[in-house]
This record gives sequence, structure tokens and C-alpha cells, in this order.
Amino acid sequence: MQIVRDTNTASRLSQLWRLHNLRIALVPTMGFLHEGHLSLIRLAKRHADRVMVSIFVNPTQFGPNEDLASYPRDFARDEQLCRQEGVDAVFYPTPATMYADDHSTWVNEDSLSSGLCGASRPGHFRGVCTVVLKLFNISGCHLAVFGRKDAQQALIIQRMVRDLNIPVQLLLAPLVREKDGLALSSRNNYLSPDERQNALSIYRGLQEADAKYKAGCRDAEQLIEILRRHISGAGGKIDYISVVSQDSLQAVNRIDSPALLALAAYFGKTRLIDNIFLD
Repeated sequence: MQIVRDTNTASRLSQLWRLHNLRIALVPTMGFLHEGHLSLIRLAKRHADRVMVSIFVNPTQFGPNEDLASYPRDFARDEQLCRQEGVDAVFYPTPATMYADDHSTWVNEDSLSSGLCGASRPGHFRGVCTVVLKLFNISGCHLAVFGRKDAQQALIIQRMVRDLNIPVQLLLAPLVREKDGLALSSRNNYLSPDERQNALSIYRGLQEADAKYKAGCRDAEQLIEILRRHISGAGGKIDYISVVSQDSLQAVNRIDSPALLALAAYFGKTRLIDNIFLD
């Protein structure tokens, strides 16, 4: 496995792979890898000849009062996990490598990014789209793998690829949970034991809402109220709970086409996101 720190070396490596007609998959991460990330790597390996994992805590997608400085990092552990999974290359740049001092070019998506996390984290998806496009260009990938836990992010990147005619195939992998149902996230590391136990209210609420939907309920507010009751009852502070169309990410009152039940909530200072797809 190669560890690459600069963009030119990463690009030369991908060009060499392409010269040998090898199919390249990119798995973009911010590190502190967990089983959810590893599931993305395994999916990439099934669809490509070479797998590059990027590990980069992207500063441009963090707001001024967010957790950039304290975001968990452990590259030695990440490297070991990548080796165990048979990753071919890890791209591990610094912010100075990725962004010039006078960087002034951004990628904006102006529709899908307006609600949900985009409403409470202004500028977040501008940073996401910009760094993902840079990673596509640097890695020369044929395909890239993203998880459904960050559902809005995945749908925005799909839109960016479509609108900008980017020749990269996207694979969306299922959301991975702990045995008790908590969605895997690097930020779970912030939770105290009590906060983590209370955060299980998210999964219990999603389970009940999903069961009600499968039983025939199509009223979005009823599903939202189930989640609100579970999270608030466990002491969580709700950022948003919404049922939105999978196509537009606009809120719907009645679920007559594929939709997404998405939420963000705080337990202590930790902001958690989760969702279920209503197909």
C-alpha cells in the first residue's frame, strides 16, 4: 500500500493505473475510520481494480463555531485498517496541499443544499462539493463510493456529477449501524456513556416511524412526531426532522413518491444525523 501526501504524486499514480487499463475507485473519508468506512472500501474493491482512500479533514466544510480543531484523528490506526482491507493507496494531504493561500474557486449546488443540514450549516456543502471535485480530479477515479448516512451529501454529489458531466460513477452504500442501532459516525466518540444511551432514541424513533410507514401511513407529520417524541423524551435537542422528496429534497406533507425521513439532533454538544429512505 502506498501513502501519498501530495497531489502530483497521487495524479501520477492514477495515470499509471489508467495506462494499464485498471479501473480506479475512490473512497473519500475524513479519517478516524470505522466499520461504516470499511464497508465502503469493501464495496469499492468489488467494483474496481485499484482502490484509493483519501483521508482529509476538509476545513472548508466546517463553520466558524464547529469542531474542526477537535475532530478525531488517528492516522496510524487508519493506515493499519486500510492495509488490512487491501487498499492500494491512501491519499493523506494537508490543507496547505489541497488549498493554495489565494484559493478563490468554489463549487456551489444551489437547490438540494438549501434545506436540512444546509440550512443549519451555511457553506458546508460548498466546501463538500469543492473538495470532492478536487479529489475526483486528483485521483483520476472511474467510480467513487459514498454512504447513505450522509444522505443529503450523497444526493448533492449525484447532482453535481450530473450537472457538470463528471465522468465518475457513484456507488451509494447502505448506512451501517452499531449492534444497538446507533448510526456509525466518527463523532460518536464525543458522546458520554449517558449521552450515547440517550442517542439510541433516534434509532427507536426511526424504527417506529418506518413500521408506521410500512403499515400504510403516508402523512409526513405523523412520522415526524414519532421521532420528535422519542428524541425530546430522551433529552435530545432537535436541529431538524423532515420528510423530503428524494428527487428535490423539498419537504412533503404526504408521501406519494420516494422520500427521505432525515434528522439532526444534539446530545450534549454532539450533533448526530440519521435517516431512513421511504421507497
